[in-house]
Amino acid sequence: MNTLLHPTYFPSISHFVAMSQSDGITFEIEDNFQKQTNRNRTYIYSPNGIQLLNIPVKHSKANHQSTKDIQVDADFDWQKQHYKSLETAYRSSPFFEFFDDDIRPFYEKKHKFLLDLNFDTLEIISKCMRVKIDYTTTTEYVPEVDSTLILDYRSLADGKKDPSSFEKYIQVFDDKHGFINNLSVLDLLFNEGKFALDYMKKQKLVINTI
Repeated sequence: MNTLLHPTYFPSISHFVAMSQSDGITFEIEDNFQKQTNRNRTYIYSPNGIQLLNIPVKHSKANHQSTKDIQVDADFDWQKQHYKSLETAYRSSPFFEFFDDDIRPFYEKKHKFLLDLNFDTLEIISKCMRVKIDYTTTTEYVPEVDSTLILDYRSLADGKKDPSSFEKYIQVFDDKHGFINNLSVLDLLFNEGKFALDYMKKQKLVINTI
């Protein structure tokens, strides 16, 4: 069945589980931007446990901003901070060096719009996994969809509304903090490498629809 998702920053594992098991993917781009969601944040496994990586965005005085219009705030040097955090978290993982040349250039680019940035991260991950991800985008916002035709996975963009729990895999600091579920797909990629896609195809999603 086809799925409907929000574009997010280096998406969560649940996002990629949904995509890997879908017959067709559509990304919602006509909605209003929601703060404190994975649209501009992702979570990794640092030496101190779970760590939030947040992209600063420009906010207007308007009550509602279209997701398409959200711009990255260039006044903050977030790229350097995020890449350094990834190095610290994953440089001793089995596959960090293998994928570093694909991921590092992303943090040397200057994106104007958050939407372009998020689609760029999707292309990077698909390249690393050697899988082509075809998708379409919405042309209008539809609050509810026909569940017999499409699975509404837009709620996955809000990690607090994502109850999915996945099989354990080895993580760099799990001897200190145990297994941390459903982080950025980067955590799975750096730890599982070419096996990441097979892992996601076997997982089960638990969905709270919006």
